[in-house]
Amino acid sequence: MKQTILLPVLLSLSLFLSSCGGGQATKAGMGAGGGAAAGALIGQAIGHNTEATLIGAAVGTMLGYMIGNEMDKYDRQQLNHVYERGVSGQTNSWRNPDSGNSYQVTPQPAYTNPSTHRPCRRAEIQAVIDGKAETTYTTACRDENGHWQLQN
Repeated sequence: MKQTILLPVLLSLSLFLSSCGGGQATKAGMGAGGGAAAGALIGQAIGHNTEATLIGAAVGTMLGYMIGNEMDKYDRQQLNHVYERGVSGQTNSWRNPDSGNSYQVTPQPAYTNPSTHRPCRRAEIQAVIDGKAETTYTTACRDENGHWQLQN
């Protein structure tokens, strides 16, 4: 039953995402598709039921789309460096040499997440992507391996 429900949902999601770029594969669409698949696998592994799988797919889609749309590997490495070594309240800046996008990230002090008991940091990100200024706030927490992972 799980596979009967899951396969059409993931197939529909893939078709929707592939149609978003007007027939062209975009970083956002590829990121969302990869995020959906990874989220579904993680949701199934953790929850062992269809609901957990679908929730994992939805969360993975959202995070994959955001990261795939705005940041490539270089940008994610820079952002991870800010979370790891950035001085609280001090802005760190970079310009991606390939995309031309620029980022200014100001991390806040680390804190312990009360529900997971893991270190987390919030940051303000000011980005200029394709000439458009955007500001967002993100939170990253350390995973079980000590790596910073963006939270939803």
